Amino acid sequence: MVTLSVCLETVYPQLPVDERIARIAEAGFPSVEFWHPEGTWDGRSVRTDWAKDAVAVRRACDRYGATLNDFALHAWDGSIGGSPVKPQDRGRFLAQVRQMMAFAQEAGCRQGIVLSGTVDESLSRQQMRKNLEDALAEAVAIADQADFTLLLEPLNTLVDHPGYYLDSSREAVEIVRTLGSPRLRVLYDVYHMQIMEGNVLATIEKNLPWIGHFHAAGVPGRGEVFDSELHYPTILAKIKSLGYDGSFGLEYFPRLGDHGQSLRRSLEHLSPSIP
Repeated sequence: MVTLSVCLETVYPQLPVDERIARIAEAGFPSVEFWHPEGTWDGRSVRTDWAKDAVAVRRACDRYGATLNDFALHAWDGSIGGSPVKPQDRGRFLAQVRQMMAFAQEAGCRQGIVLSGTVDESLSRQQMRKNLEDALAEAVAIADQADFTLLLEPLNTLVDHPGYYLDSSREAVEIVRTLGSPRLRVLYDVYHMQIMEGNVLATIEKNLPWIGHFHAAGVPGRGEVFDSELHYPTILAKIKSLGYDGSFGLEYFPRLGDHGQSLRRSLEHLSPSIP
């Protein structure tokens, strides 16, 4: 059965993390996720004085009947944990992975997001690809020891993340297949890949064996999934029919002022596709 999760960074930005978890669970979602633990988004920026505590997150999830599905092990631009496409960042990236494995164990989480980082203009794409694969191979070895799954996420470079290296699902799948470990899967973000590639249903069907998680938001604008050029109930019904039984994460910035109403309407929009 497909389950729905919500990224707590993008909803209720005025509230502390434990209260966000409470509100998401109250709206009917069984799982939460977030960006890197070193800070929390407040609607304008990531506040480092709102760093997340693993034990507190686990207690809040237990208290409100939620689970922590995943979180980002480092920042997309390498500002936290380095960019694994850059050889000089390899040590910092692997140290971050080890640190985040310890955080995950305390928080009760079994999978996390890894990012390529931004391009190095002094290197060719072939060199950066090799650096990324080598860094991920070492990270996978660490994850294997911890019984943890890494989720490699391509992002769009046209709207939200200019300069990011990994901006195609095709290349992400190639990397996962090359490394050949069940501890490395693709995070297919429907919002990002609609912007970069389109052809969402056919891409998912072709690559589902290598996809470990999904993200979603409305296109364009990254708002609610019920206000989108994409029909998300069709996408959910498709992945369910293909046998996917993992999580489908909502990572959107509400346009509705009432975030509770936004979450409830999102759940109503999607629920008929995942009974």
